[in-house]
Amino acid sequence: MTEFEQRVLAIVAELQQGQIVSYGWVASEAGKPRAARAVGNVLGYLSDDDRPWWRVVQANGQIVSPRRADQRALLLEDGAILDGDRVVEPPVQRP
Repeated sequence: MTEFEQRVLAIVAELQQGQIVSYGWVASEAGKPRAARAVGNVLGYLSDDDRPWWRVVQANGQIVSPRRADQRALLLEDGAILDGDRVVEPPVQRP
């Protein structure tokens, strides 16, 4: 595992219920602000029991995970408000 991947996983592990962030935010926090897509690749390997991967969405709030249904359900459990496959509340943290 690369240092960047380790940082991504550590950052995502710290996300709290009600905190929704963008892939770009995680990339920026991990030291590579232009690596949003790489963050998605790292998170694609996680299971529900690992880290709260479902709290990471596109900057516009859109859910794009291949596990969209799982992500929607987990976000709703967290108390997020969705409009289709887009998070409306809470606001998505962006870089």
